[in-house]
Amino acid sequence: MMQRQGEGPHRDGAIARMCALAGVSRASYYRDWARSAPGREETQLRDLIQRLAIEHRHYGYRRIAALLRREGWSVNHKRVVRLMREDNLLCLRRGAFKPATTDARHGWRIWPNLARRVRPMAPNQLWVADITYVRLDEAFVYLAVILDVFSRRVVGWALADHLQASLALDALEKALAQRAPGPGELIHHSDRGVQYACGDYIARLEAARIQPSMSRAGCPYDNAMAESFMKTLKHEEVDAAGYRTIDDARKRIGRFIEHVYNATRLHSALDYVSPAEFEANALEAAAQQPQALSLCP
Repeated sequence: MMQRQGEGPHRDGAIARMCALAGVSRASYYRDWARSAPGREETQLRDLIQRLAIEHRHYGYRRIAALLRREGWSVNHKRVVRLMREDNLLCLRRGAFKPATTDARHGWRIWPNLARRVRPMAPNQLWVADITYVRLDEAFVYLAVILDVFSRRVVGWALADHLQASLALDALEKALAQRAPGPGELIHHSDRGVQYACGDYIARLEAARIQPSMSRAGCPYDNAMAESFMKTLKHEEVDAAGYRTIDDARKRIGRFIEHVYNATRLHSALDYVSPAEFEANALEAAAQQPQALSLCP
């Protein structure tokens, strides 16, 4: 049986004193505990799982298990999935119609894929960019995002009712203003869409001394992280939102990106911490590294 940390019949000294005061034997206490405590513990755990599942309605059993461990429960994911299945709390994903957002039929230069073998060890070494559609009541609008691969943090985004290059440029400008990457230190990876290959976008990258990189033809895995974010955004925010206007969508998507995805959502690839927490931990770890001494000539 799994127990919450600090609970259970293991504090023998305290239990012996309580039994003496109550005039009962420890054997009687343990028999009664074995009959009643597991049921109480199961009820408490189910109640907490239900409250967490309601608060984080798009979390699956692994993230719920991670939240439970943060609450002090020693429980594995197998037990969590069993309880969630019994209480009908498991998430179900559904497919959706997806309008085309990428047009690679253009005459602009296709840049080589530099990101395929890069493993960033700090922020602002590798960004990935992508565009997706967002459905309003009676129309589609389009969302451009840029993520930092190191922490999976969204560092720039923009929403518009068109697929012109200015949409992607707006997201890029926000990312540059927020992160201020060092010249020559950053690779920017995207698909081969005209928004990213056109002269205006490449010129802005080159002005910031950022190296462009593009996916191979017919290989969606090259930009998998950006597409994974889009899938999460659709499942946890967009699909059930029912936006009325583009302003409504911009406000609610912005709130999801900044206050949920970046700040609080647990990411399995980050050992179940948020992107903001992951970056803070990395910064703290870097600060604790011994600094090299520079010798005077």
